Amino acid sequence: MEFKLAVIPGDGIGPDIVEQAVLVLEKVGEKFGHTFHCQTVLAGGAAIDATGGCLPQETIDICKAADAVLLGAVGGPKWDNLPGGERPERALLGLRKELGLFANLRPAVIFEELAGASPLKPEILSGGLDIVVVRELTGGIYFGERGTKDTDLGPAAYDVEMYAEEEVRRIAKVAFDMAMKRNKHVTSVDKANVLESSRLWRRVVAEVGKDYPEVTLDNLYVDNAAMQLVRNPRQFDVIVTSNIFGDILSDEASQITGSIGMLPSASLAKGNFGMYEPIHGSAPDIAGQDKANPTATILSVGMMLRYTFGLGAEADAIDNAVKAVLAKGYRTPDLYTGEGTLVGTAEMGRRIAEEI
Repeated sequence: MEFKLAVIPGDGIGPDIVEQAVLVLEKVGEKFGHTFHCQTVLAGGAAIDATGGCLPQETIDICKAADAVLLGAVGGPKWDNLPGGERPERALLGLRKELGLFANLRPAVIFEELAGASPLKPEILSGGLDIVVVRELTGGIYFGERGTKDTDLGPAAYDVEMYAEEEVRRIAKVAFDMAMKRNKHVTSVDKANVLESSRLWRRVVAEVGKDYPEVTLDNLYVDNAAMQLVRNPRQFDVIVTSNIFGDILSDEASQITGSIGMLPSASLAKGNFGMYEPIHGSAPDIAGQDKANPTATILSVGMMLRYTFGLGAEADAIDNAVKAVLAKGYRTPDLYTGEGTLVGTAEMGRRIAEEI
């Protein structure tokens, strides 16, 4: 089979980790007889430097024409002084909107070999951890009305949290469909004791849940959910929540697993189209130094194979290759605790590719 990919290396360590992910993807193609046509495009700070804008129209057009998008990371202190609407990170919001990417899937999985890197006690993680955070991605406070105004207390700024029923309904369906393939348990996270938007959220999620009688639905306030994630994370299967709450809780879940450098993500539109990226940032302080962990980006490629291309065996090959490399004791600096073999970005990518 042949597939077209738009590849956005981005900024900081983005080019370093994407290079290794493409290497692994090419290895998958060799083994399974597929061809992946990759076209590199600009977004974020690199696009600002080259074109003056963080998301050129050419990038949008090429992404729309592709079967999927692979993204490294964007942003960095070099562009911190730009106005909010011109910063590299705005490219992410633009891509989500232009490509219709409304559902963000962020798995948080404990690899047995890395359990010691988790900040939680071993008894809390006994038996493993496998959570998926389903985050609504194109609504809520990040896309709501915003502005400034004068008040009795001086200049003020505001951002509006608003959700339409259909926005909640479609993300809830994604969560329940995923739960049906897992342990049939959905936890919906909101702040319904305070926010009107959360009360609508809770009502619509409950309505969708009626169509999935086999799935257990729980509701948690976001503050309690944050506490429960570190107190007893094994109680969760699928967590569905809003844009801002999902942003925060998925990062918390990532740290439970021991390293943010291990966690992939998928941002999905209707149908099979998706954008795939690691959940971590651009880490410009280690860019180009062969120190970044490419594993999250490589695992994101695995999610691409599974969710967009429907290639389950190929996705399993990547997951198993990562496990094999970890089992052999190879560790990038973020994972290294004095035991095993310390390797850099390129060697980690090469060894995973060799295990395919």
